[in-house]
Amino acid sequence: MKPYYLPKSLRVGGGALAGLPAALAQLGLSAPLIVTDPFMAGSGVLDRVLSVLRDAGIDQARVFDQVVPDPTVSSVLAGLGALRGGTHDCVIGLGGGSPIDTAKMVAVLAKHDTTPRRLKVPHVQDEAGLPIVAIPTTAGTGSEATRFTIVTDEETQEKMLCAGLAYLPTIAIVDYELTLSKPWRLTADTGLDAATHAIEAYVSRQASGFSDGLALAAMRAIWPNLAVACREPSNRRAREAMMLGALQAGMAFSNSSVALVHGMSRPIGAHFHVAHGLSNAMLLPAVTAWSIPEAGARYADCARAMGVVPADAPDADACDALVEALRSMNTTLEVPTPAAYGLDATRWSNLLPLMAEQALASGSPNNNPRIPTSEDIQTLYRLVF
Repeated sequence: MKPYYLPKSLRVGGGALAGLPAALAQLGLSAPLIVTDPFMAGSGVLDRVLSVLRDAGIDQARVFDQVVPDPTVSSVLAGLGALRGGTHDCVIGLGGGSPIDTAKMVAVLAKHDTTPRRLKVPHVQDEAGLPIVAIPTTAGTGSEATRFTIVTDEETQEKMLCAGLAYLPTIAIVDYELTLSKPWRLTADTGLDAATHAIEAYVSRQASGFSDGLALAAMRAIWPNLAVACREPSNRRAREAMMLGALQAGMAFSNSSVALVHGMSRPIGAHFHVAHGLSNAMLLPAVTAWSIPEAGARYADCARAMGVVPADAPDADACDALVEALRSMNTTLEVPTPAAYGLDATRWSNLLPLMAEQALASGSPNNNPRIPTSEDIQTLYRLVF
């Protein structure tokens, strides 16, 4: 019998941030280190969190606000140094995927004498570190509900996937009101990331009835609202649906897995510093089309859940419509090809064997309906460029 994992405490909905002190109190926590980035620190969101804590009498919170995009080993170690400069009983990740991923690794290193490199897959870190509290401010990564984190090794330019129960947040505060001010590009990229999570969780070889329900619900929430949230950033209904869908997608792939898109996406981010959601979107139509022959019925279910075909559409028609819908959404949300984004063609070509090796080493491609070889992955990289 397969076990399933979710945060111990989930608070979801508009205004959920106000419940942070009560959630901490339920678990006897009162001295958090808040891990965030300079944007959050300057946007007023960090001040709101600190105010909520102070109003509840929690005045021992300290802040590390130097998280970098695509967290690196050195940035994680800087956060660990900040934690060790005080007395803390938990770590709060505030922001998008980068602050939450950083908080996860800081929390684990706080209790275990090891390094991120030693913790990468295939190692599984189930023994907990400090309790992790996740407060997402984007509707995308789902990191608030997953048992994964990703840290970049600067020496090898590898995005290291780290897995285990130790990275599963104890508390998740999911308040869509924190996304209302997010800019168009960030909304698009994180939303496409969430859509990819849902699709890959559903077609994964590790999927189950439990993860299927979450993945399909996420697709129903995300797909009709993604472009709306981009066009109308203050549309509360669309923002709420996106936030809920991202959470559901995160829970789905945490209890299933991601697959080939994510395996191929991580090396693009590591070597070319393309935002994770954007690199997923660059890959998603082509990888989906390549994978469909091994899981046509599953991909057809995705198309129906997303509303791109009627519920009674034949599988073959639904699969064709799904690929076209993915391409059309990329056009609508102005997702460039790697070449159009400005990546160097020669460097891209030279890195293909290494990127394929790193994609396979992450383990994600082995969860794909159609399992690729290194040559298959390199062919797909050439196709999307």
